[in-house]
Amino acid sequence: MAGHSQFKNIMHRKGAQDAKRAKQFAKVLREITVATRSGLPEPSSNPRLRAAITAAREVNMPKDNIDRAIKKASGAAGGDDYVEVRYEGYGPAGVAIIVEGLTDNRNRTASDVRAAFSKYGGSMGETNSVSFMFQRLGVITYPVSVASEDDMLEAAIEAGADNVETTDEVHEVTTAMESFFTVRDALESRFGEPHSSKLDWRPENSVPLDEEKARSVLKLIDVLEENDDVQSVYANFDLSDEVAQALAA
Repeated sequence: MAGHSQFKNIMHRKGAQDAKRAKQFAKVLREITVATRSGLPEPSSNPRLRAAITAAREVNMPKDNIDRAIKKASGAAGGDDYVEVRYEGYGPAGVAIIVEGLTDNRNRTASDVRAAFSKYGGSMGETNSVSFMFQRLGVITYPVSVASEDDMLEAAIEAGADNVETTDEVHEVTTAMESFFTVRDALESRFGEPHSSKLDWRPENSVPLDEEKARSVLKLIDVLEENDDVQSVYANFDLSDEVAQALAA
């Protein structure tokens, strides 16, 4: 029975991983579609499309899938038509949350997001009701192996970036939203394609959470991220090492 249970557990986990991978692919394909239509279908001439392709490679999407998505989006038929949406609100413990999405039905997505906030202890607010608590930044990361800390810092300053933080694993370059593509292209010409490059919302201040409140906030975020129309969720909470370890147990 133990072997049978272990097998079922492995199959369940594999199924969950496959489902997560499929959802990641779907979200990236939406971004490729919108990015392709926002400019030319050539990545070299379309910075947003280059960023979308980088995101696709991050989740190990096959090149054929990427090429088909670009071709479909740039064709006469065009496929599905998505619009960008953003929702803001508060979760449990007063945590500020920003939800970004791509949808073919604004009413459906707004209703789903509002329902999630209400069901899991939050409330959806008006546009800009919490975004003033965040900075909109470009974030570009490289493995530490591509350059020394000094070389990356020098290159980032020359490119017009605001800051570089280096850890044991990555160099993280941050830049103003307006300079994002210029900085990324300058770094790419020197160090090659980045590990990731994206626009991000970074909180100005964070709300510390205990274990109980953290579980409530993370449940809401999980539900929001499960929505097919939601691309990214940002929140201004902070977890101590003890709470993080308790949640991981």
